Amino acid sequence: MTVEHDASVRNLAARLPRSFTLGVASAAFQIEGALSADGRGASGWDAFAEKPGAIMDGHSPAMACDHYNRSPEDVALMRELGVDSYRFSISWPRIQPDGRGPYNEQGLDFYDRLIDQLLEAGISPMATLYHWDTPLPLEHSGGWMNRATAERFAEYSAAAGRRFGDRVDQWVTLNEPASVVLNGYALGVHAPGQGLLFDAFPAVHHQLLAHGLAVQALRAEGVRGGVGVTNLHSPVQPATGKITDRAVAKVFDLMLNRIYADPILVGRYPSSLRLAKPWLRSFGRISDADLKTIHQPLDFYGVNYYQPVRVAAGRGAYESIAVPAEAMVRIPAHQVPFHEYGTTGFGWPVAPEHLGTMLRELKDRYGENLPPLYITESGASFPEPDHVTGPIQDHQRIDYISGHLHHAMEATAPGGIAHDVDLRGYYVWTLMDNFEWAAGYSQRFGLVHVDFETLERTPKESFYWYQALSHARKSRLG
Repeated sequence: MTVEHDASVRNLAARLPRSFTLGVASAAFQIEGALSADGRGASGWDAFAEKPGAIMDGHSPAMACDHYNRSPEDVALMRELGVDSYRFSISWPRIQPDGRGPYNEQGLDFYDRLIDQLLEAGISPMATLYHWDTPLPLEHSGGWMNRATAERFAEYSAAAGRRFGDRVDQWVTLNEPASVVLNGYALGVHAPGQGLLFDAFPAVHHQLLAHGLAVQALRAEGVRGGVGVTNLHSPVQPATGKITDRAVAKVFDLMLNRIYADPILVGRYPSSLRLAKPWLRSFGRISDADLKTIHQPLDFYGVNYYQPVRVAAGRGAYESIAVPAEAMVRIPAHQVPFHEYGTTGFGWPVAPEHLGTMLRELKDRYGENLPPLYITESGASFPEPDHVTGPIQDHQRIDYISGHLHHAMEATAPGGIAHDVDLRGYYVWTLMDNFEWAAGYSQRFGLVHVDFETLERTPKESFYWYQALSHARKSRLG
């Protein structure tokens, strides 16, 4: 750690509130591997990954980081890192192989061991119930296009609450329903690979209904931890002042942000959906009873923030590994690059000041209905070698995390743009390099480098920077 970094770390640590949580996040399908071990059932992502051309370079998730067998090693890394909390996900098909019916004791035992390892290391467990791995039998029955999946999810959530509710500190029901709908059902670039475009939107409502039912199920089981949800949020701006671009930006904002957050936080879909009415005929009529179920009181609200979005009317290509150009060109609008910013390995703009904009938008829209917030994911991939002999000097990642934390503190400080937002923590995506969905192993987000041939873990310079930040904050608090 250089003197310059040391000074900047101390300055940043001094700005963090006393109870502010520093954490790391991961997802079961991306790190666990052991896809055929312990009675785990297949997921929709298992089937999708077997399709020729679905995953970059034909990479397989079968081994991933082998976290299933190496969790003690990975928890030891987190203890060394000094984080307060670890956000992980529970694999639905690992503990309920068919998505209905019997539960798998071996799968439940794995998460028992993981949670106990975390608590022994002094790390607070935040468990996500759904991070995209739908049990394959349910996917074959329609997945999130089928309302019954929401009911099955509630049953699974109750079982998880019964088993782990005495030890999990915070529960996240769903992770990024927007990504599931848009990438999986609308564009077809993620599992289940359906290119339904605007006919995919019943999957919005069914996921939100699953969230509400899961909140009820967890609380009925008497879990001691707080309950929330995580949505992806990106501030959206028009490429120009043209009325067509402004209209498209409003529609994108609806599709990315408001259609998911409004029902959860205020109990109704946004009235401005009429702007997108020609494209949302599949939505149908929504009952008041469903909206009441979705609108459950929450202990916190999770925000995954990576980038702002700039859009223009008309078809066009946006070059991104995350959403291939051939998928985006199918809709009557397109994303426009932020040429004024540097980019990540995914081509996403590095624009930390827009985090404050997003926090302001959330508070303006939801006011007193906005619960305390956690940034439950934020991070960046950059090109890095497959094999290393020591820590990578990943200064771009340090700058990314530092910049976003600085802007978060500045925005929520007295007089800041989001001074009235109760922001309680920041979780870096991610602890270690992993299987990055359709991008396979091509995108490395981790604080820890993983050699996907040997599975050796090697902390990067960003690991030691985040460790120093955690230590500096704890030293300041005594």
